[in-house]
Parts: sequence; C-alpha cells; structure tokens
Amino acid sequence: MNKIVSRKKIKLSSSQQKFVISGWGEDIINTETEAITYLSDGLKVSGYLAYPKEINKKLPCIIWCRGGIGEAGVIDNFNASGIFGLIASWGYVVLASQYRGNAGSEGKDTFGGDDLNDVLNLTDLSNEIDFVDNNRWGIEGWSRGGMMTYLALTKTDIFKAAVITGGIANLRCNSEESKFMRYLYEVAIGSHLTEDYRNKCKERSIINFPEKISKRTNLLLLHGTADDKVLPHDSIDMSYKLIENNINFKLILYEKGDHYLKAHRREADIERKKWYQKYLFE
Repeated sequence: MNKIVSRKKIKLSSSQQKFVISGWGEDIINTETEAITYLSDGLKVSGYLAYPKEINKKLPCIIWCRGGIGEAGVIDNFNASGIFGLIASWGYVVLASQYRGNAGSEGKDTFGGDDLNDVLNLTDLSNEIDFVDNNRWGIEGWSRGGMMTYLALTKTDIFKAAVITGGIANLRCNSEESKFMRYLYEVAIGSHLTEDYRNKCKERSIINFPEKISKRTNLLLLHGTADDKVLPHDSIDMSYKLIENNINFKLILYEKGDHYLKAHRREADIERKKWYQKYLFE
C-alpha cells in the first residue's frame, strides 16, 4: 500500500517568487516543492517534498523537523518553497512533516509523543520516490524540531548527519527562565503539578539519555548566545553529554544570535551545507 496519499506542486505568484529568491537565493528557481499528504500510523498527515528540477542520479534525503506546537509553527507554502527549496538546491531531496493534528492532518500533536512517528515514517516514502538514495539520510530540526531530531536519533541509526538549531535538549519543567518554554509546557504537556507532567518532561529531554543516540550520526549544533526562547545552555550542556558518549559533533555559538539566528542566517547556511556535504557525499 502506498504511503503517499497526494502530491501537489506549489505554484507561487510572481511577487512571492521574487520574495523567495530575495530571502533564500537565486538557486531556488531550480527546485520544486510539493505539498503532500502521507500515511503515518494510519493517519493522514500533511507535509512537504522538495527536490532539484533536474535530477540525473539518486540523491541523499534530508528530513526536516519544524518548530512550534499545533498551528503555531506550521509551515506555509511560501516558507516551504524557501526553507526546503534552499536545501534542495544543494542537491538533496527534502521531506518534512507538519505533525499530526496540524495543517489539516488527522490526530493530535503530542509534542514528542506518538507524533515522533510522523518524522520516522517519512523514511517509508522513499520507496515511492524514484530518485532517493536510501543509503544516505540526513535530518534537521529547529527549536521543538531539534527535540524531535534528538528523539528520532534514539530510534534509528540510518541518519549519517544531523543539524540542530536552537534545539530543545532539556525540558526544565519547573523552570521560569523562558516564557516561551513555559508556554510550550502548558500547551503541550499540561499541569506542572502532576507526575505525568514530570514524566513527559523527562521522556522528551535527550539530556537524560544521550547514550541512546546513534553513534553513526554526526551532529552539528547551532545556537545563538542571545536566544531567550531556548537558552544556549541546552546545546552547551548537550555537547558535554556527546563528548562523554563518544558521539561526533560540532558546536557553533553565534555571538548575540537570537532564536532564529536572523543576523547569522548566511553563516549558518554555509555551515549546514558543509556538514551535509561532508557526511552525505563522502
């Protein structure tokens, strides 16, 4: 049974196309981005597929994990064309999920619970895409998507490269250090007074079980030192755990960089591209 339920190429207006090129570069015009619906645990889930327009060989595939929760953080067609088109312009196929319960998807977003399968099940789609090289996989996530990436790396060893930007490594569920994180706790997990709440925080915090991360994966951690949403010590603390467990990684801290690395996007893009090139094309 096919996992891909539907595929539809995104068509931007001429003005939108100009904005995408302005934001992500001229090479975007050489890529295609499609809105897709796919099956994950029997649920119809929305997502995206991007790839170069001209393909003459099988390409590595990168799974991209979005941030936010629920409709907050949903990727629209405009941003998908830029975010995923950029990676596709580097010579990759990109698959991304909106997670169950969001953007018209069936089910409920549980912030790193069963919705983690919506990330892992994207690998099944490669059998229906002729130009995906099943031996070369990468994964990337920002913010909540970083948490999803960490968790995915404990479930499979297929990923040779991972990029995590401003990623959540530790859900400090009794912490008031970030209003953003407190909001995520309350919306995603519930009352902080319950034992179930505390258990969910532990289960979603990779800092508690870093030894479960695949030793086969090479991790690039990017974080802004002025990130006031997911504080930089998430990545700094995680780096110590990776050293202890002999997992190959690189940590880059961007001076005064915010959660979105707005002032450092070009620098970060260069590092991301180099990381994938090194580990997916060697």
